[in-house]
Amino acid sequence: MPHWFIAASAPLSLLTALPIAAGQNAATEASAVDVIKTDRDGHGRMTVPVRIGRHGPYDFLIDTGAERTVLARGLAERLGLVPNGRATLMGVAGSLPVDLVDVEEVKLGSRSFYDLSAPLLEGSNIGADGIIGLDGLQNQRVLIDFKRNLIAVDDARALGGNRGYEIIVRARRRGDQLIMTNAVVDGVKTDVIIDTGAQNSIGNRALQRALSRRRESGQTQLTSVTGQRIMAEIVFTRRIRIGDLDLTQMPVAFADAPPFKKLGLHEKPALLLGMGQLRAFQRVAIDFETRKIFFDLPPRDRIAINGNRW
Repeated sequence: MPHWFIAASAPLSLLTALPIAAGQNAATEASAVDVIKTDRDGHGRMTVPVRIGRHGPYDFLIDTGAERTVLARGLAERLGLVPNGRATLMGVAGSLPVDLVDVEEVKLGSRSFYDLSAPLLEGSNIGADGIIGLDGLQNQRVLIDFKRNLIAVDDARALGGNRGYEIIVRARRRGDQLIMTNAVVDGVKTDVIIDTGAQNSIGNRALQRALSRRRESGQTQLTSVTGQRIMAEIVFTRRIRIGDLDLTQMPVAFADAPPFKKLGLHEKPALLLGMGQLRAFQRVAIDFETRKIFFDLPPRDRIAINGNRW
């Protein structure tokens, strides 16, 4: 048995705002490579310094699983941003009515995103001042360098192209999400989404049913950034294969997470791959423009993720 610590998880995101607010063009400026030194929160997720207009910097999670950029309510109040709309925000543990505020500019390094309608959540549930979601990441490559503890956002060429990546996995687009469709979990074909805002990996019930012969290793409580909670069963998978990539002895939490249905992934096996497992690599690059995921392996022949923290 690998040395995993099973406990209550970090807050999980995969946020969807319904309806999508108008005016979310997230236009960008500047072409210089946007390299941001990151910090880890208490759960091992990455936060980056972000400015709201001329104010800041503030600590934001960068989250490839969240559809929209989110602000902590306390930060919005300090900035004098007054709610001017409502939406329903869907997280991994359910849906929640939330206030919306207009944000003229969000600055991440040298890159700015404009005219966002941002949902508000409690900062204590987010664990940060906000979340940079997919509305600020489209048509870009997000490079996560675990060895150097930094994130870079720019086009692929500015980030060094595809040099140094041993494994390249093609993905298909569903909305703003990139879904890897050639994954196999213990012999079961599975759709996979990389969710950098989550510490844990979460499987849907269809995948759990397909793996029904696997024994559960206990239960855990997952907490969404909305503050809602959901129970999940833990199962250790023997082998997850994504293209030419192998992950061995990986724990997966199985739960009735609503975003699977929102993405049309509730009737067939699907998995959200969290940061706890991505840290097995030296680098991961998510290229939204070409719909490819790039993995830089550590100096060993086979990826075994024993010893990471659940």
